[in-house]
Amino acid sequence: MTEKCCDLPAEQTGFKEIEQNLKAVRYNTVEAMDKAGRTDKVNIMAVTKTVPVEKINYAESLGIDLLGENRVQEFLSKYESYSKSSEVHFIGTLQTNKIKYIIDKVSMIHSVGSLKAAQEIDKRAIEHKLTMDILLEVNIGGEESKSGITPDALFDTASAAAELRNVNIRGLMTIPPPGGNEIYFARTQELFNELKIKCHALSKMDVLSMGMSADYAAAIKYGSTIIRIGSALFGYRNYNI
Repeated sequence: MTEKCCDLPAEQTGFKEIEQNLKAVRYNTVEAMDKAGRTDKVNIMAVTKTVPVEKINYAESLGIDLLGENRVQEFLSKYESYSKSSEVHFIGTLQTNKIKYIIDKVSMIHSVGSLKAAQEIDKRAIEHKLTMDILLEVNIGGEESKSGITPDALFDTASAAAELRNVNIRGLMTIPPPGGNEIYFARTQELFNELKIKCHALSKMDVLSMGMSADYAAAIKYGSTIIRIGSALFGYRNYNI
């Protein structure tokens, strides 16, 4: 039976509620994996946008070791306060002129929605003598209001990005349109598997980042390996996380 998280606004969510919420998310994750017959691993990412550092640190003390950052400036103000054992991924819309500020501070960038963005990441990675893991963001619903690569352009973009020397494409990321999430998750999983087969350079892709607080169980059904949890952990906000 699926467990519900504490339904409180973020400003009223304290340590006790965070602990209860995390317990529920973990329970639901295991339940969804069992239903899907999965025996691999699903990573729970704590989405930290607008969340005070002390609450993030408390989640880390409960075993959360993967953090998702949406905003460059906010991330830079919090970066030094996070546990050194936590892995930080950038998941928000990322302007190319901001890449230089995070390139040496995150271990993966999810929101790579164009070849131009991948090329800029490669350029900055070369400057820092590192290789950056990235996910290609798929605009699975073809929404004009969202960034990302359309399904029709995905193969050509991925193939070109795979040629970059200091970028390592680990997989795909998506945020589906409201409603019909299972259809979009299923299609993203198909694209993921097709890319691995059709493009030899991408045959070892192993990350599918999809599913947030309202739909992570459905995403797990279709192979998600990272679920991005904000309001279901830290309390709901008055905007979409």
